[in-house]
Order: sequence, then structure tokens, then C-alpha cells
Amino acid sequence: MNKKNVAVSSVFLLLLCLLTSCGFPGLVSTSARLPQVSETPQANQLPPIRFPQDEGAHNSLTEWWYYTGHLDAVASDGSQHHYGFELVVFQALRSDLPPVYAAHFAISDITRGEFHYDQRRLIASSTPIPDGKSTQGIDLKVGDWAIQGINGQDQLTAQMKDYAILLSLKGLKAASLHNGNGIITLGLAGFSYYYSRTRMAVSGTILDHNQSLHVTGQAWMDHQWGNFLPSGVGSWDWFSLQLNNNSEMMLYFVRDVTGKIVSTYSEYIDASGKNSFIAENALQITTQSQWTSPSTGITYPSGWRLELHDARLPTTLLITPQLKNQELITYNSTGNVYWEGAVSIEGQGNSGPVKGEGYVELTGYTK
Repeated sequence: MNKKNVAVSSVFLLLLCLLTSCGFPGLVSTSARLPQVSETPQANQLPPIRFPQDEGAHNSLTEWWYYTGHLDAVASDGSQHHYGFELVVFQALRSDLPPVYAAHFAISDITRGEFHYDQRRLIASSTPIPDGKSTQGIDLKVGDWAIQGINGQDQLTAQMKDYAILLSLKGLKAASLHNGNGIITLGLAGFSYYYSRTRMAVSGTILDHNQSLHVTGQAWMDHQWGNFLPSGVGSWDWFSLQLNNNSEMMLYFVRDVTGKIVSTYSEYIDASGKNSFIAENALQITTQSQWTSPSTGITYPSGWRLELHDARLPTTLLITPQLKNQELITYNSTGNVYWEGAVSIEGQGNSGPVKGEGYVELTGYTK
């Protein structure tokens, strides 16, 4: 085998490793997406997050940019359309090999009652990646899918069979730095930077079966990166909740291999954008139903009741999938299967009814 063939084979072996065992969301072999955190920001020598420098790519082992949201449109015939969407790009760096990218794009067509998704993977050129030094913001392309933007004003482009999006997003609040300073310690595994833009206004176009519709809505964005290689088996349920009183909540529950919850993190972002912890003993979540995938045979929880004991928060929230089937089978890109979908929220607050929308991610469920 000549040197060229050896190099190509090495890159593809790396790709196989990265996309099956190295910590992308949707993989059951890691808790990287939802690391255990403390309720006190950790003092360390790591540099703080800076904007816009840290919006773009880093020379880190693992990184991703994750967008989910809800879109509304009115067609020329007066019919109303509602959609959920997911667009995510993962980046992995190992040794001096070229960056490896994987991407997922999903549309929850609530009006049609259908869920559609696509996936891609790409081995990039060996062009050096900026390490938090660029002031140009995000500039990611996986084929003709793209995420670009700066200072919380982003553009998303993606297409698959029957659907395409061209969306402009504008952050309505400052980025929420999780764990207080945006740095989450992972013990021996390393560290992770993690921030979210919890409420972004969306406008643009969706192409729905060749019908071009102007859409408006709101989105949630996660950006996480760091020199971590998580090992060990774990799984999680992750919730992003956007309420109609202009507040948001992020919750996740990490489980060990036996299914026991070993870490809980919950955060509240008020109308002004200030974020604060929700005490673990202030919330209780109960599964209301289940759904079994006809494609994989996997059974997922499907609907939740969240009870909150915190004067700042609603007392009860009912979280309901807008479609039962929002399962992504992504063996060709990240090597696994997970459920991630749009949900509706109804509940009772201290001053009356509360409504909203959100997204839920479920990993680690097997047949």
C-alpha cells in the first residue's frame, strides 16, 4: 500500500472512531453533551469566554454548534403552517489529522404530522483552525449546509428532500454562560466551555415541497467545546424550555449504565437574561407516557410532568411532544440513534396559566 493510500485509510479509520465513540450528542457512549457540573463556578486558570472570538472554531478535541427552534408561516391560500427544526454541526480534532465534521438537519412538520431528517459527514482540508482568536464569528460549512454569524446574529442554510431553510437569527438576550462562568469541569476527562443563546428571534424562508414560505419564530443555540475525550457509558435527557413570559429553563438528567440518575443540572433565565441555578431538590419530573419506534424498536419516554418548588418559577409544567416520532437514526454520521424533537408546554404559574415551546433530547435508550 502506498503512502497516499495509507493516509486515506488512516483518516477514514479516524472518522470511524470519532463518529462512533468520541462524544457527540446522540451517542450513548458518553455524557459529554451533559457533563456533571457543580453549583459553584470553579476557579481555574482557563481563559474566560470572549465574544465574538469564541463563537467560531477552536483547536479543541471536541466542539459543536447546536440550533433548535420553532417556525410559523401563512401560505398564500391562508393556511397556517408550524414547524420545528434542528441544525447541528460537530467538529472533532485528533493529532495532526484534518478536522472531521458531522451534521444533522431535521424538520418536524407539525402541520403535516411528519418528521424528516438528513445527515452528513466531511473530512476537511488541513487548513489550520482559529483557536478563539478570530473576530469573524462562526463560519461552518458541511457541503451546502452552513452556519455563519457573529455576535448572536446568525444565518442557517440547509436542505434535504422536500425541505430547505434559509434563516436569520438574532439573539434577544446575552449568551447564558453555564455553571456561572461558562466553564464546566469534567475531572480527569478534561474541561468543556458551554454557553447557550436561549432566545433568538428567527425570520427567513422555508421551502416545503417546492412551496416557498416566509417564516418567523424563535430558536435556542448551544455551543460547547473543549479538550475532553469522555469515556464510560452514560445517557441523558435534556430539555430547553422557552416560556411565553420571556423566561427560559434548561434541564438535564444524566444516568449511569444502570439507568440511575447520577447528575442533575437545572438553570433559569429570567426575562432580563440573568441566569441562575435551580436547586436539585426544587424540581421533580415524571414521565407521562411512552412511544416505541417502528424503525428501531426503541421505547422512549413521551411526555413529562415537571413540578417546581421555587417562587420564581411556574409550579407545574406539562411537556408534550408535538410529534411522537422525532427519532434520528444517524449511523452514517455519528454512529448512533437518538430522539430529539419539538415539544409544547402548558402549566400553571403563580399568577396564572403558562405556555411555551421547547426541545427535548433523549439518548441512551436501547431496544
